[in-house]
Amino acid sequence: MFRLYAFATCTLLAAASIVVPAAAERVGEVGVDWFGNDIIVEAVKDPEVEGVTCHLSYFERGVIDRLQKGNWFEDPSNTAISCQQTGPIKIGEIDLGEGGEEVFKQGISLFWKKQVVNRIYDKANNTLVYLSHSRQVQDGSAKMAISTVPLYGQQVEWVSGKPE
Repeated sequence: MFRLYAFATCTLLAAASIVVPAAAERVGEVGVDWFGNDIIVEAVKDPEVEGVTCHLSYFERGVIDRLQKGNWFEDPSNTAISCQQTGPIKIGEIDLGEGGEEVFKQGISLFWKKQVVNRIYDKANNTLVYLSHSRQVQDGSAKMAISTVPLYGQQVEWVSGKPE
């Protein structure tokens, strides 16, 4: 029994050290028609960059639209994003590679389709780039949106020192 508790404790500690993507907070909902379709607006704070907030908007289909058009289990891939400095910027341990890292993900279908936000650091222009897109199992998605947060001229604290 002790081994089971020890294993569970180690597993929980290991899971706690994994970077968890940000959570979204719903800040608005706009009804667009009488079918129950809505545009949802959410605020997402970057978990590794204090002082930056992204606002995402996406389309959420209503029950009548789902009944009328079929395709019951997913929302469209369309998304928009705008990211701004909302406080003093403090940058933690971020991936500086060309692919950046995923900072937010939520499901937009019953199974595999996800809405994702990736952060990329553009070192040459001293800018954080946020890319919103959907991830689909088949065919990917060409529907995307981009927003940037320039760091030039800002008081920016880098936890591990600014990359050279």
